[in-house]
Amino acid sequence: MFLEAVAASRRLHGRWVQAPTTTARFTAYVKRFGGAKSRKVKTATHVGLLACRREDDSLVGVFNFSDIVHGGFQCAYLGYYALAPNARQGYMSEGLGLAFEVAFRTLRLHRVEVNIQPANTRSAALVRRAGLTREGFSRRYMKLAGRWRDHERWALLAEDWKAQRRRARRR
Repeated sequence: MFLEAVAASRRLHGRWVQAPTTTARFTAYVKRFGGAKSRKVKTATHVGLLACRREDDSLVGVFNFSDIVHGGFQCAYLGYYALAPNARQGYMSEGLGLAFEVAFRTLRLHRVEVNIQPANTRSAALVRRAGLTREGFSRRYMKLAGRWRDHERWALLAEDWKAQRRRARRR
């Protein structure tokens, strides 16, 4: 099911992400982001989440926390991508909110950073709606699809996330 959803999403992903496209790559992904080490909250360095629609369990998207650092830093990078045919229907906004629940409540992180290619306006809009702050720009930050690509750095801090939740409850 996952590989079929990725194949159907190839045009959607374009140069933005490189999702696992083979059984071997998917197996490696599951081992890295969902293996036994990922289930130990205090020592996990990678945690992957699949977002699914409630009404039919169809795949909506993927959220990956990577390079999780514990101790005094309490930070992780978050990567994500939507899956067709459920893209552009608002599910990723809800999924991102749930991913932040995991980040700040379960993993007890202080900071989550998202890096977005400047031309990926939909992704920037998603994190902006979620309350992340644009903190900077990194030239030739990451190699994707064979090329070094610039990225904007966005972040959300635990205290900002908590303040957002308090404001939402008052409404």
